[in-house]
Amino acid sequence: MLSGLSRFAAVSSVCLALAMGAGASVAHAESIAVTHSSGETQVPVQPQKVVVLDWSTLDTLAQLGVTVSGIPSSNPPEVLKQYREGEFIRAGSLFEPDFEVLKNAEPDLIILGRRAQGKYAEVSRFGTSIDLTPDPNDLLGSVERNTLLLGEVFGKQEKAAELVAELKSSVAQLRSLTAEQGDGLLLLTTGGKMAAFGKGTRFGLIHDVFGVEQAVADLKTGRHGQAVSFEFLLEADPDWLFVMDRDAAIGREGTAAAELMDNELVEATTAGSKDQIVYLDPASWYLLDNSGIGVMQNSVDELIQVFSAAR
Repeated sequence: MLSGLSRFAAVSSVCLALAMGAGASVAHAESIAVTHSSGETQVPVQPQKVVVLDWSTLDTLAQLGVTVSGIPSSNPPEVLKQYREGEFIRAGSLFEPDFEVLKNAEPDLIILGRRAQGKYAEVSRFGTSIDLTPDPNDLLGSVERNTLLLGEVFGKQEKAAELVAELKSSVAQLRSLTAEQGDGLLLLTTGGKMAAFGKGTRFGLIHDVFGVEQAVADLKTGRHGQAVSFEFLLEADPDWLFVMDRDAAIGREGTAAAELMDNELVEATTAGSKDQIVYLDPASWYLLDNSGIGVMQNSVDELIQVFSAAR
């Protein structure tokens, strides 16, 4: 997989060449070369019929003021409720694109993300395609670079730069707050069970990016985190607990995260005794992986409020 840095470098080099007199501006170029997570593709500038198979990319495009023609078939999360009604091409699930729909749609551009990454070769048969799967080891950088890249493709460079600058500033503010307020542990709840996620995992940005010290140093870094018990939480005794309800994210009935945390062992932790249990927005953290610039900005803003109130 090519790094997000390489991806952005390719776009930047094209923009630089144009700015230095290559004969056109990006707005008037027919296409630009984009290096992305599954290769390099010549992408049309300001494409008209765009199919996006990734909620995070749709979130970023919404922040840029771009509406697309095709979206996943599943019900969009609340943050993308504008796509719940209307005449949009429904192009299959996040994991399984509908190839027949893509063939008939004849899109100018198809954009995939992490969940459909394995289908890139097949999807690219039906139109110019790019894969904006973020680098799990550099999520913030990936969000920033993908925003700038999409700004170039859709002629929204100024707005993209503004969004990136705001996010950088907000993350710096958040890190200044988290540096003063102890350690934490991030939990995913589902089916009445819990898993903890630390640095280097899909939810590790609470530590890697937002600067919360990790309460347990040697957590497993697998895709599904490390299964933990209430006794584990009591022994770890984090100053903060950050809890994400997977069942709520996917619309499945189950024991709510707040109900699961309502017990004597959790209350005996520092986080429980100080009322420092933060319930994270499940759509932003689980469905969109905080990989869109809008949802990441919202997550940062919410945590700034939480930590500011605790000072």
